[in-house]
Amino acid sequence: MIIYGVAALAACHLAGVILGDLLGVLLGVQSNVGGVGFAMLLLILLTDWLRRTGRLPQASEQGVLFWSAMYIPIVVAMAARQNVVAALAGGPLAIMVGIGATVACWALVPVVARIGGQDEPLPPLTAQEA
Repeated sequence: MIIYGVAALAACHLAGVILGDLLGVLLGVQSNVGGVGFAMLLLILLTDWLRRTGRLPQASEQGVLFWSAMYIPIVVAMAARQNVVAALAGGPLAIMVGIGATVACWALVPVVARIGGQDEPLPPLTAQEA
């Protein structure tokens, strides 16, 4: 059922928020540190494990896909907005570091793309997989 996919997303979100709060306490920051990122990673790992073990019915997978399509872009937009506000409040050094990190990531895209070499292309999807 689709509701099981939504329940998996909610459980991962709750676990991610708890982990983010714990990390914030360990770092001495009065904030959630990476909770949404933890939630996304947990959701990816959980759904992958369920899919590999055959425990994720198609309807439940559709629930996860629906909410991930709704949830992830909103969270990314909220996080990006918070980072920009913090960078502007932090002064020019914070802005320069942010720009430097972005440029470094762009520069590393071709390097990462070359890792692993050339392989055969994936076979086309069968009617059952599509």
